[in-house]
Amino acid sequence: MRTKSKWSPGPGIKVQSVISSEQGDWVVSACGPESGICPDCRHQSRSRHGWSYRRLQDLPIQGNAVTVKLQLRRWRCTYRQCRRQTFTDRVPAIASPYARRTTRVAEMVGLLGHSTGGRPGERLMRRLGMSISDDTILRHLKRNAARIDDDPPARIVGIDDWSWRKSWRYGTIIADLERRKVLDILEDRSVVSVARWLKQHPSIEVVSRDRCGLYAQAAREGAPQASQVADRFHLMQNLRLAVEEQMSLSGRAAGRALLPDGNIEIDHDDRATRNQLPERSRRNQLRRAHQQSRKDVFKTVHALSTEGLS
Repeated sequence: MRTKSKWSPGPGIKVQSVISSEQGDWVVSACGPESGICPDCRHQSRSRHGWSYRRLQDLPIQGNAVTVKLQLRRWRCTYRQCRRQTFTDRVPAIASPYARRTTRVAEMVGLLGHSTGGRPGERLMRRLGMSISDDTILRHLKRNAARIDDDPPARIVGIDDWSWRKSWRYGTIIADLERRKVLDILEDRSVVSVARWLKQHPSIEVVSRDRCGLYAQAAREGAPQASQVADRFHLMQNLRLAVEEQMSLSGRAAGRALLPDGNIEIDHDDRATRNQLPERSRRNQLRRAHQQSRKDVFKTVHALSTEGLS
């Protein structure tokens, strides 16, 4: 099916035809502007040197792939003092130079890549009608991360480890917590590499990290002016461990209520002695005390059941 359209995807771009194949895919043919502007001297030229053809992947239509065939002109620069002899039309509103997909598809790739990663992003893009490999998604993320932007230096960063290969090789990821973007990925999780990175960024004021002493030492050496804080996840983890420890000391409330009053008395001298024991020994003692408490509850329940209580 061939149709004519006057829709213009960009300034000076004219759509010549829209064709639907038997498989349901769409091909949009378009032509570039009638004149070109030299990217170096900014002089306009109408002296055509040749043609340049680009195939761009665009957003799908109802799950069907869309390909834009863009025919651009190659121009001669007529300004004699310009070093560039020929140039091709630039269409930044549609696609970046040498890109194989439109700008809006590239934005979608970057968004899904940051959100899901390589292989999940590949499966989701294929399901949406935009086939793209996981390597391309990761390459797109690395290319965007390497670009120099005009953002102010980072002040609040988060540092954590991540696995290249679980239980075998780990790296370090550093993120800007204010702008919510990744600043850098280090190949290892050593004090030397993290401290070196922090020294290269003296604007850092706050370092959010986990409970690992490695990153604490790296922050002290690389950013002594910064304050170290725990992130939200590890604050909740600390709270959970504290609650578990308190529950182990006091026993389960439901189980203690079934015991006689004499069994719930706490020996304060014994508690002070337990607090002075090493961590592992104290945990073992707490575990044995908890097991004994459960046994007492078990015996009490069976004794009450034998008496005929429900």
